[in-house]
Amino acid sequence: MSFANIDWSDIGQACLDTLAMLGGSLVLTILLGLPLGVLLFLTSGRQLLQNRTANAVVGFIVNVLRSVPFVILLIVMIPLTVALVGTSLGVVGAIPPLVIGAAPFFARLVESALREVDRNTIEAVQSMGATTSQAVWRALIPEAMPGIISAATVTAVALVSFTAMAGVVGAGGLGDLAIRFGYQRFQTDVMIVTVVILILMVQVIQFAGDRLAQHYTRR
Repeated sequence: MSFANIDWSDIGQACLDTLAMLGGSLVLTILLGLPLGVLLFLTSGRQLLQNRTANAVVGFIVNVLRSVPFVILLIVMIPLTVALVGTSLGVVGAIPPLVIGAAPFFARLVESALREVDRNTIEAVQSMGATTSQAVWRALIPEAMPGIISAATVTAVALVSFTAMAGVVGAGGLGDLAIRFGYQRFQTDVMIVTVVILILMVQVIQFAGDRLAQHYTRR
């Protein structure tokens, strides 16, 4: 197959846009999703801050956001995105819906990782007079770190596909390139190149995440 339609400068810029969306949204997703996941865990039954009402409310919000297909979320959030960042287009306009779409997903994964921590570890820290925040940051999160890193890896992989879907509303990046040229103009070579690059991105993210999780597991 000939690659006559490939403009490598456009491909390079699309890669940078995708990485910018991925990096920005992943950082914000972790900053929002980690405390949300910790809250879900702590307010659940037999935990440090057991509170059925709070857990039910937070869980309901998380489940609602997780149940909305990302393409629909992109469209529904356009007014809010414009209010937050001034535009619904480009890399900046894609980040708010990416975060709102991924943070609840990450929060549930964090909650699951925290449930794997041996309860005796938390009780031992508490018996030494640690406050709830100290128990969380000195025992709970360090013990769950391999699981949290794996959760972040899975979320990053999901965000790669989300950034591709964000091309539907003109977010830029490889997804936008694939839709405008690969699909709408029937340029199969552009479609193939963008798909291959996205696959390579996912492989690199997964490899790095697995190695980092193994590092913390050995500790």
